[in-house]
Amino acid sequence: MKNIKTKNILLLFAFIAMFSCADDFIDVASQDENSEDFFNSESDYQEALVAAYDYLQATAKNFQLGEIASDNSLCGGESATDTPGFQEIDDMIHTPVNAQLRDIWIWMYTGVNRANYIMEFQDKTDFSNKTSVLAQARFLRAFYYFELVKWFGDVPLAVDKRIQFGDQFDIERTPKSEVYAQIEQDLIFAAANLPYTQSVTGRITKGAAEALLGKAYLFQDKFDDAATVLESLINNGPHRLLTSTEYPDMFERDNQNNIESVFEIQYSDVDGGSYDCFQCLEGNYAVFFNGPRGFVDSTEQFDAGYSFNVPVQETVNAFETGDLRLEYSILDIEQWIANNPESSYNENAGYEQTGYFNRKYMARLGDLNNADAALTNPDNTKAIRYADVLLMAAEALNRGSISDTRAQGYLNEVRNRAMLADVTTTGSNLTNDIWKERRVELVGEGHRFFDLVRTGRAAQEIDGFVAGKHELFPVPIQEIELTGGNWDQNPGY
Repeated sequence: MKNIKTKNILLLFAFIAMFSCADDFIDVASQDENSEDFFNSESDYQEALVAAYDYLQATAKNFQLGEIASDNSLCGGESATDTPGFQEIDDMIHTPVNAQLRDIWIWMYTGVNRANYIMEFQDKTDFSNKTSVLAQARFLRAFYYFELVKWFGDVPLAVDKRIQFGDQFDIERTPKSEVYAQIEQDLIFAAANLPYTQSVTGRITKGAAEALLGKAYLFQDKFDDAATVLESLINNGPHRLLTSTEYPDMFERDNQNNIESVFEIQYSDVDGGSYDCFQCLEGNYAVFFNGPRGFVDSTEQFDAGYSFNVPVQETVNAFETGDLRLEYSILDIEQWIANNPESSYNENAGYEQTGYFNRKYMARLGDLNNADAALTNPDNTKAIRYADVLLMAAEALNRGSISDTRAQGYLNEVRNRAMLADVTTTGSNLTNDIWKERRVELVGEGHRFFDLVRTGRAAQEIDGFVAGKHELFPVPIQEIELTGGNWDQNPGY
């Protein structure tokens, strides 16, 4: 990771991910013996913590699929058979046999296991900075579990111990309410024991913990709790919105980790993986995958790509006239070429092409490592921005019948930055205005599908969405088979 470097010691942490990828993992010996010679110093704990951070980079797939699954965009790609698992999710025809869903399951549980490895040995060695290490580990565990519960609902819950192969015969899927309770405990601890500003870029902060805690509350309709923690961050934290003049550079490479970024996942141009090992990547693969195929930009600002995750006209139409954000959120390729006639684009080079591309996460020219630009893109993912915090607070205040006045204030901060007029609505009309604002403010960032699901609007907005089924994704069939069939599948699959 950029600024949080992965070291060779991670080879020691090749402990088995949750019911690992192939049968040949079954005979891999337990790594417990390594623990006897490890966790004897602060550096050991810090190196283990870096290993736990490492799987944040694997969430590029989570955020990209969260957008493709929504009504914001189509899957795209080269053809209808390009990455079938993506295409199936886009069309809402996915099944328990889906390689991309299994990736999310395995990779998030690898992150959980790595965080739990630290917690399993939290009492072995004392050092002055240990509380901070444990707080960061607990945030990471909460984040990975939050992803799992969003995607799959009830999931196996392990606390302060690794899940190792063989455990699947005894461990049950835990009700998501209990998983959320653990997420809350971890984030409360992290928020109480971390500073708002870290000396190392990319380390978890108090603000990140408060923001994710507020989000977890909001996903459970705990509006009072969400409003309390989110307003604490708003009133006491160091973050602010970028101004209208600063906004155009929000997602540019030289403006990463800016004051609006509350939780940002770090990437680098290190050549650390391959198309057979996306979880090994140090670069953000999703950025290059979002770009137009066959694009030659005469301005030398943008690079070509693989034409996935293409916004639809309805998404463009969701922006109000004069909204500053449209131009910097969605690239209208035909308009770009009209304005820059020496540029070129093959409109027939991709599948489901709409003429629009996700400008926020689209490759720029100038990668430092050209081994494979698709695998070494150094653009970070802004997992939680301050604008998201303001809109979550507004929603909690409004839907919890706490204060429409304060809700309007937070909503209008976001709107005014976009050069739009104040909203003066109240009640359910204000709720709808907040939801509309979330769509255009956060377009392309992977939040839309889960916003629609948690607010009960997915069936009316997403083509092919079946109520009572598609709120959750299926547990990968291989994981159920590895339990000997002990787990029930999610409804409808």
